[in-house]
Amino acid sequence: MDTKIFMGSIDVERQSLNVHKMKLLGAEVIPVSGGTCTLKDAINDALRYWTSHVEDTFYLFGTAGGPHPYPTIVKHFQSPIGAEARQQCLNQLGKLPDMVVACVGGGSNAIGIFNGFIPDKTVQLVGVEGGGKGIPTGHHCATLCVGTVGVLHGARTYLLQDENGQIHETECISAGLDYPGVGPEHSYLKDIGRARYVNVSDEQVLDAFFQLTRLEGILPALESAHALAWVSEQKGKYPRETVVVVNLSGRGDKDIGIVEQHRPLNK
Repeated sequence: MDTKIFMGSIDVERQSLNVHKMKLLGAEVIPVSGGTCTLKDAINDALRYWTSHVEDTFYLFGTAGGPHPYPTIVKHFQSPIGAEARQQCLNQLGKLPDMVVACVGGGSNAIGIFNGFIPDKTVQLVGVEGGGKGIPTGHHCATLCVGTVGVLHGARTYLLQDENGQIHETECISAGLDYPGVGPEHSYLKDIGRARYVNVSDEQVLDAFFQLTRLEGILPALESAHALAWVSEQKGKYPRETVVVVNLSGRGDKDIGIVEQHRPLNK
């Protein structure tokens, strides 16, 4: 099947390794230069293309947002993360974890792992959003922390918007979290109190990236490093026997250029 991938021009640059891989596999990558040149605008153009080519085109959305049934479809295909993590905890620990933590932009990886534990009321669910340069600066993408309810891309959910419903620009060191909305099921989990949502700054994320790389030899994606950063900040706040599962949702090889821009390594 021929594939067109719409991607914000800024994200094309930020995620150049992934773009190269997609092109190698035969996809056509279409940079989107309107608006903020990031995920929101790429989705806008993808929807425009789809609605004008519905007879011969399928629309695919990588995150758990957008109109029904897309959030349900994405959750279904991400749900093995939660099912396997749950079973592995029972097999290796003989019990469920006390807490499950995942990064949240649109929220696909998070809803995937949360889904395995939602019925288990003893398991805390924590989603970590991009705090960017800090909430007071306005340069962030912490939708569930400070957003309000509205409609974007066919879904009613929490958004970063002004009083007239105009979408705010977002900022985050991680391209995958740089989105002013969130999957509607995350909004529901927030409203019913089943999950809580927090945020960390870009600087905390970089700290976590280097920490895991140097301690474990694993380069976490900058998206995943948000979850790691929040967990690191909880040191001393919970009993030592607390079991926390962090969803390491991606590798950071694609992010080396961004890391180097922000924290050049000493020669």
